[in-house]
Amino acid sequence: MLLTYVDESFTEEWYTMAALLLDGPAAAALSTDLDRVAANAANAYGLAAGAEIELHGHEIFHAAKAWKGVPPRARIGVFDDVVEAVAAQQVQIIARAMDVVGQRERYAVPEAPHSEVLKHLLERVDECAMEAGDYALVIADEVDGQAKHRADFFTYRGEGTTGYRSRRLTRIVDTLHFAPSQASRLVQAVDVVAFLFRRTFTHVETDARARNTKVAMWKRLEPQVHHQLCWFPSVRGQQLAWGRDLR
Repeated sequence: MLLTYVDESFTEEWYTMAALLLDGPAAAALSTDLDRVAANAANAYGLAAGAEIELHGHEIFHAAKAWKGVPPRARIGVFDDVVEAVAAQQVQIIARAMDVVGQRERYAVPEAPHSEVLKHLLERVDECAMEAGDYALVIADEVDGQAKHRADFFTYRGEGTTGYRSRRLTRIVDTLHFAPSQASRLVQAVDVVAFLFRRTFTHVETDARARNTKVAMWKRLEPQVHHQLCWFPSVRGQQLAWGRDLR
């Protein structure tokens, strides 16, 4: 069984989601490694107990909540430690994105970006599990509209998804599960991956060093990337493989 953790990162212009697929031993090892990252940060920077610190991409990067007052270099170091922990495990990453501006231009009544990108992501999770001869159990960060997402998944499993890649999701078992990120190191891990994916490919840095740092982090994850793609709805059929699209 592939445990599959899902989270999103978005702006007004872009919506991105990532999935982290791994087996039980890798999940246990990554959780332990991330507990250690949090504990080390707590000791080094005088934060709350490590178990109470959330390794949340946006908060670490922007010095929010528990990370307020932690120097930039230190926060980048913690972010890098999370990336390194993910890169060290036998995991697979699926990353999807959508041009939200283009979606609004093309459709009079567009689907909610979360629902649309989640559908694309689940198609690829199902495909990845099938290629591995395995099944996937999906655990996502808590969001609004959880009942709708579960209902949509029920339809995808029975009737198939919509769009040019329509497929029945037969390799994702049970339902979509939602967990609070503060209670799951693995939800936190995929949150960092989703944030890094969006930041790397949609945000123009004014500082070349910042640009080089985030690109280097994503390149460290590339061996684990099974699929990454962005959909531009305003140009029919156009999709762009950001980085590499590994099959």
